Amino acid sequence: MRRVPSILFRTLAARRATSYVVQSRLLHGSPTAADHSHRRRFSYLLAPFAAASLGFAGALFSQEVLAKEPPPPEALPREVVLYQFEACPFCNKVKAFLDYYDIPYKVVEVNPLSKKEIKWSEYQKVPILMVDGEQLNDSSAIIDKLGLKILSKKIPESTSEDEETKWRRWVDNHLVHVLSPNIYRNTTEALESFEYITSNGNFSYIEKLSVKFAGAAAMYFVSKNLKKKYNITDERAALYEAAETWVKALNGRDFLGGSKPNLADLAVFGVLKPIRYLTSGKDMVEHTRIGEWYARMESAVGEPSKIKP
Repeated sequence: MRRVPSILFRTLAARRATSYVVQSRLLHGSPTAADHSHRRRFSYLLAPFAAASLGFAGALFSQEVLAKEPPPPEALPREVVLYQFEACPFCNKVKAFLDYYDIPYKVVEVNPLSKKEIKWSEYQKVPILMVDGEQLNDSSAIIDKLGLKILSKKIPESTSEDEETKWRRWVDNHLVHVLSPNIYRNTTEALESFEYITSNGNFSYIEKLSVKFAGAAAMYFVSKNLKKKYNITDERAALYEAAETWVKALNGRDFLGGSKPNLADLAVFGVLKPIRYLTSGKDMVEHTRIGEWYARMESAVGEPSKIKP
């Protein structure tokens, strides 16, 4: 396996704060692709290893960094198009997979109110991934099919309880459910979330004005119902417990996959990405041990492989 010598550095990540909408409708949820892929297959070996902020200035890393291993050129699809909501955790889970494996893709931002961009589809949820004209639905199923088709990665049977599969299920069945009560915990945090949603989502000017305040107010009350549904009494405690549960699962390893991320690592990273730089995500890193793993994942996943228009 190829290794890239690491360097010492001091840096703070300047990533924009991201968020997501947990309404049922949201959760369920240029260069050519060939040119883009060609450049990325070489650029990832040359790009400096960037650190993410761990909540303090001057974070210092000194370690060997595994080179990413993109699919062979002949395995790459000609065209990959992701229909998404920018703030959707499941969409971000798919993007984490595509970015880590350097699979070029285009993005179509769907208006969550009209959904006019996916009127053509009987399946009216996101993410939807079109791969050379074939429609793939549901984040976990999308990743399973791409893993088999593009990476020749054999996905365990649905009845399997191997470690990777177990934690991927934990992400879908537990982790995502503690996020909404946290980002909409109070009116201030709800407005913080919708500030990003309306700034980066596919909304008209009028929709932005109404959605920001009406949406924040509505989701504040919806989050209270979600707390009851999932038996959450203290939302922050539930978030911290989930983060610590994941750290314990690592059992001292850099990643659940060992020296490099596996599909469970990518799933956890993907769904946490929308909240990482919100108040809830900052609190999570400050009060749990997940920050170092998250920083390693940011570096491992690297820059998006999204094709710019």
